[in-house]
Amino acid sequence: MADLKQTPLIQKHREANAKLVDFSGWEMPIHYGSQLEEHHIVRRDAGMFDVSHMLPVDLKGEGEAGKTPRDFLRKLVANNVDKLQTTGKALYSCMLHEGGGVVDDLIIYFLNETWFRIVVNAGCADKDIAWIEVQLDKFNREQGAQLTLAPRRELAMIAVQGPNAAVKLWAAMPGMRDLAEKMQPFNAVVVGNMFVARTGYTGEDGFEIMLPDNAAPFFWQALLNAGVRPCGLGARDTLRLEAGMNLYGQDMNEATTPLESGLAWTVDLKSERDFIGKDSLLRLPRARQLVGLKLLERGMLRNHQSVFTERGEGEITSGSFSPTLNVSIALARVPAGISIGDTVEVDVRGKRMKAAVVKYPFARNGKALV
Repeated sequence: MADLKQTPLIQKHREANAKLVDFSGWEMPIHYGSQLEEHHIVRRDAGMFDVSHMLPVDLKGEGEAGKTPRDFLRKLVANNVDKLQTTGKALYSCMLHEGGGVVDDLIIYFLNETWFRIVVNAGCADKDIAWIEVQLDKFNREQGAQLTLAPRRELAMIAVQGPNAAVKLWAAMPGMRDLAEKMQPFNAVVVGNMFVARTGYTGEDGFEIMLPDNAAPFFWQALLNAGVRPCGLGARDTLRLEAGMNLYGQDMNEATTPLESGLAWTVDLKSERDFIGKDSLLRLPRARQLVGLKLLERGMLRNHQSVFTERGEGEITSGSFSPTLNVSIALARVPAGISIGDTVEVDVRGKRMKAAVVKYPFARNGKALV
């Protein structure tokens, strides 16, 4: 795989005979033998993912009111960063362009009033940095601020997920337990040169740990020794779909708004705060919505399949087999007005098959929910 970027854990993946694929320009493991087993291990025990292709970015700066990192983020993202008041607290948000489309979805961590950490998606990293730098330059000039943006490409990132993630993480790194054991979900703590967040993309308890790239192989091995199983991007995708979590580039993109992507809960339209894209969100009609589908016949729901409803046609944005439910499920963008409990039809290889409109998430914390 010439010219693909590699994470600091590439040798570990090769030692484990991982099947490596091109993922957003990175050479990444899709599975280590069985995607199905890896999915179940996360729902039932503990698995780990190399997510070092994702990019942490530090926003820093001091200044009086109107010139702080928080002031800049109030303008940059759709969710309200004023919810971040305690050290380590995290916030999920979309970053929009002026037309209301999603540039990317992010997690923002509040460390203090001079330091916020933003984590962006791998496939959007260069685009995101360019976009944020343009907005930051404008903010600095208009406000007389001196904020800086620092991509932290020297940091690796490992996600440990599953009902036994915590106990096995403590076994691998006993000194971390006192600092991180009582941490609530969507919070983080700095532990020496490590950044430990109780976040994840699987619908299970777990942690995402950022650490220096040269330390990542040793930490990975410690987790292996503690009984944490390596898992690839294949299982990560079915886990996040069961958990009803959007994937950028499939369930949302620059041509869709968060309001038609099941992400209205991340958009602050109530406060007087202005943000990029707000005017468009208030003006645009909400003609489409994201719903969950559960196939009622034998078959497989896939991305881009057409969905036929009583209100018009839609499309599956993410579809797959659900190992937890043992049935095919999907997220689909359909006309507004379709309700939970409705039955729709999906074009599966030229045959229309019936599917139920269901409330997602489909499964979380080891349990089927639909």
